[in-house]
Amino acid sequence: MLSPYRVLDLTTERGLLCGQILGDLGADVIKIEPPGGSPARHLGPFYGDDPHPDRSLFWWAYNRNKRSMTLDIASEEGRHVLKRLVRSAHFFIESDTPGAMAEYGLDYETLAALNPALVYVSITPFGQSGPKAHDADSDLILMAAGGPLILTGDDDRPPVRVSVPQAYLHASAEAAVAALIAHHERERSGQGQHVDVSAQQAVAQTVFAGLLAAPFNETEYERMSGGAKAGPFRFRLVWPARDGHVAIAYYFGPSVAPFTRRFMEWIYEEGFCDEATRDKDWVRYTMMLFNEEEPIEEYERLKLVVEDFTKTKTKAELLQGALDRGLLIAPVTTVADVANSDQLAARDYWRSLEHQELGQTVRYPGPFIKLSATPIAYRLRPPCVGEHNTAIYCDELGMSPRDLADLQTRGVI
Repeated sequence: MLSPYRVLDLTTERGLLCGQILGDLGADVIKIEPPGGSPARHLGPFYGDDPHPDRSLFWWAYNRNKRSMTLDIASEEGRHVLKRLVRSAHFFIESDTPGAMAEYGLDYETLAALNPALVYVSITPFGQSGPKAHDADSDLILMAAGGPLILTGDDDRPPVRVSVPQAYLHASAEAAVAALIAHHERERSGQGQHVDVSAQQAVAQTVFAGLLAAPFNETEYERMSGGAKAGPFRFRLVWPARDGHVAIAYYFGPSVAPFTRRFMEWIYEEGFCDEATRDKDWVRYTMMLFNEEEPIEEYERLKLVVEDFTKTKTKAELLQGALDRGLLIAPVTTVADVANSDQLAARDYWRSLEHQELGQTVRYPGPFIKLSATPIAYRLRPPCVGEHNTAIYCDELGMSPRDLADLQTRGVI
């Protein structure tokens, strides 16, 4: 879909996913790295536990369908080369501190003067403006500033961060969508624009219902390991199985009461509750709790009944029971479960890319969407440092091999 278009990707680990999404959609993405390679190449884990810049699994995860060229944009000659590329580019993605690109003379206004149709995307912690624009950041800081962190962890101790960094993945995905929106406008008007993405705002969208509750003085969600709290009620969502955990929508009300009823019938059949417990009014049960017709202590007892039952079953047994009985139960999968998923295999999800430098093929997570007419193709494995220097500098910019060697000697590439 984007095969006629070129992307110049100058992002650090803050924005790598944005360029990869555009590359997956067919764009020619040139990953512009400093001489020696991007700092993101030094983020682990590493293939074979070898901390080599071409073996970072973090790098592999977010840089397929890109070509790599090295260029020192801090040098005047490097900036000259970059501006040559900008004249024929369609997207420019950067994730530097606000104002840093302006110091290099590579801000939106300067580059738009060279190429008015350029869609210029900036991915930063807090956006280009405001009192926090230049604050230090990390995934932990952004998840705290955006809101999601308050919901993660146990309720009797401070919140904890999710183990896999999330903030910039949200920001990068939103940046890619925003870039395509700006591209749609460019197709109409011929005019590019500056897309300003704040990671804080991106992650705030993930708790939007909670953010709406605060200004209206409504009940806010509170963290609870394996669930959520609303006022005095602790809604549990995750339950132990014999070999792991399962997620169960153990809710009440007209829309879900039939599921809960069938689930309680199973629990009764297995001898874990009596008839009175099985036959509660699951349609009105939430209202009964709020009206104090049913004491909270009884609801807490019900959760223990469910737990005693689920602990006797494997994840597979609980899933099969859900399929047979029409219940709202799903296994909590491990990474190994995902890698060996029959569902993903049936959908031909996984993709293999040849790493010639390693002499083997590596299996990658597959496309984020399936498109019937224009399927996503993994054309290129993640590039090695400066792998495409010759192709870009010589074949596309018209430099000679001697010019290229001279740039390398002087540290420009």
